[in-house]
Amino acid sequence: MTDNQLKGRVALVTGAGDGLGQGIARRFAQAGAAVVIAEFDDIKGQATADDIVTDGGQAAFIHCDITDKTQMDAAVQTAVDDFGSIDILVNNAYRSWGIHRVEDKTDEEYEANFAMNVLAPNWAMKKAFPVMKAQQWGRIINISSLNGVNAHMGTAAYNASKEALRALTRTAAREWAPYGITANIMCPAVASAAYRKYAELQPEAATATDAALPMGRMGDAEADLGGVAVFLASEDSRYLTGNTLFVDGGSHINGSPWDPHFPES
Repeated sequence: MTDNQLKGRVALVTGAGDGLGQGIARRFAQAGAAVVIAEFDDIKGQATADDIVTDGGQAAFIHCDITDKTQMDAAVQTAVDDFGSIDILVNNAYRSWGIHRVEDKTDEEYEANFAMNVLAPNWAMKKAFPVMKAQQWGRIINISSLNGVNAHMGTAAYNASKEALRALTRTAAREWAPYGITANIMCPAVASAAYRKYAELQPEAATATDAALPMGRMGDAEADLGGVAVFLASEDSRYLTGNTLFVDGGSHINGSPWDPHFPES
């Protein structure tokens, strides 16, 4: 354990079995929080929880398909049942649908993206709200994307749904501010599972993307992104709400040179 910024707090992180969610969960535990690992992949989710406990932290794993409202509600309830509250909610989980041109996007892809990136966070936020309101304290961190901000090619459904999530987050920030609840957005540049898959499929494009970042590399989930999440989850961020933080090594400054190779119809 490295500090006690989140001592006594209870956090739920979706998609915490790998990548950014895992990095955030580990940093939360290091900061003293009890963490619920909500993950679709049982092996990865349980392993993350076990690793945190082995390192001296508090964690519990729950299987969660975030597109199932019952399971999303159950994940929030697990935090309350196992650790007594829910103070911090991180909506991070996402499953990639690949790269296709706008004219090739299907209704199914749009529906899936909005289910994962808008409905699921909304369900979790609504379930956590009564607890946070009653205790007059809460931190919501929703993971959005530079893809939407910069209108990256090939991911229109993802872009649109992530921008909708930003609007949802800002609205919640406005409405819930009187209750001591903050809601902020992180737009990361991170070597996530989805990015690793992209790099595997299009290594030249990924190399060019990394090289064009002002800091010359994609961020590390735990070392580079986790600390920012700890700040947003802490008492120190109590006067910061409705904001989008670009935790991206500077790539938002001039826009990321995202130029995937995919054919026209």
